[in-house]
Amino acid sequence: MSLPFAIIDVFAASPLEGNPLAVLEGGDELPDNRLAAIAGEFNLVETTFVMRATHPDATLRLRSFTAAGHEVFGAGGHNSLGAWLWLAQSGRLNLRGARTDFIQEIGGQLFPLSIDATPGQPIRVKMAQSHARWGNQVKDYANLAASFGLAPDAIHGNAPPVQVVDTGAGHLMVALKDREAVDSARPDVQALGAILRQAGGEGCYVYSLDPSTPNTVAYARFFNPTMGIGEDPATGTAAGPLAAHLVRHGFASPGRIVIEQGRKLGRPSLIEVEIDGLAVRISASGVMAAEGKLWL
Repeated sequence: MSLPFAIIDVFAASPLEGNPLAVLEGGDELPDNRLAAIAGEFNLVETTFVMRATHPDATLRLRSFTAAGHEVFGAGGHNSLGAWLWLAQSGRLNLRGARTDFIQEIGGQLFPLSIDATPGQPIRVKMAQSHARWGNQVKDYANLAASFGLAPDAIHGNAPPVQVVDTGAGHLMVALKDREAVDSARPDVQALGAILRQAGGEGCYVYSLDPSTPNTVAYARFFNPTMGIGEDPATGTAAGPLAAHLVRHGFASPGRIVIEQGRKLGRPSLIEVEIDGLAVRISASGVMAAEGKLWL
């Protein structure tokens, strides 16, 4: 059998920027270990399978796996945004100009999204994440900084608290004093993993409030040792929580918030988030970098 696939650079204006995602059409009949093995074959941060919906109200069902074989859930990450960008760009959807609405099924939950296909403009996908929720705080800055190979004063003491924030996946938000500290972070996988497990977080978003790109509010990097991800160049499921966290503590205003990520990896990415109370929406465009067939 064969499955059509594409690689989409999400949050990118040009090829080889943003976060690359492998998207495959089908795989409904394959067991989980086979889907995980396919994700390992592509060896990208995540691989998404577009399947038939099992819920009557859903348009399509998505399943996503990391290269290490872990299934990931929640909406608004590059794994779901990239899948819908591919569906739209490849003509697999019936689009009606400025806005067409769909419902996606992920992990047994339904999430709305819209696609803007205005002529002459890049196709853009916008989707809702879960309402923001705040979890445990980490107060041992010395231990946390050491897990990144940094001195304790690298943690920004006057920024929002170091805390797990969840809009579909709970990640630890860690403010560092400047971009240099963010770029200097070298995570110890075991030490950081232990801190995340104790805090109840999945991944860790380190950021500073001195971004290098105009009209952005934060400069960030993402590490997720609990899911086998060394570093992710653009992370929608972390940018959404960070934007909500910054608004809650008065470091950003509600509305449109842009976060810069991926520059350290040579894959610059701009992630656009909209905050309205606890409601979080994320949007992205992207470019198709490759397409073909995977033979099994």
